[in-house]
Amino acid sequence: MVSYAGDVAPSDAWADLDRESGAQLVDVRTRPEWAFVGVPDLAPVRKKVILLPWQDYPTMQVNPNFIAELERAVPDKSAPVYFLCRSGARSRAAAIAATEAGYQRCYNVSDGFEGTLDGARHRGRAAGWKAAGLPWLQD
Repeated sequence: MVSYAGDVAPSDAWADLDRESGAQLVDVRTRPEWAFVGVPDLAPVRKKVILLPWQDYPTMQVNPNFIAELERAVPDKSAPVYFLCRSGARSRAAAIAATEAGYQRCYNVSDGFEGTLDGARHRGRAAGWKAAGLPWLQD
C-alpha cells in the first residue's frame, strides 16, 4: 500500500516552506472556499500558494485532472509538497494520490486551514493554519 510522508503541523509546514526553496504548498479546497474563507499568504516566504481543487465544486466529485495539473504546477517530484484543505481530510487524500503518482515527499497539513470546530462550533480558532497565526488573505 502506497501512503504519504505524513502529517505535519501548520507551523512546521510554514518553517519548511521558508527554509527549503523547492517546497510548495498546494491548497486543495474549492474556489468558493478560497474566495470566502481565505487563502494562505506565502509572500513572506517569497512563494505563491498553488490553488488546485481536489474536488470540483458544486458536484464535489474528485477532480479528474488533479494529478496532471499538479505535475504542471510542481514538476519536481522530489520536492516537498504540502497539501492543505479545510480540516485535513481532502489534503490527506491528495497527498496519497500524489505519492501514488510518483511524488516522493508529500505531506498533509494537519488540521488544515480552518481546523476543527471549537466549543462554539466555529472553525479557525481551535486548530489549523488560521489558529496558528500564520499569514493569510481574504477577498
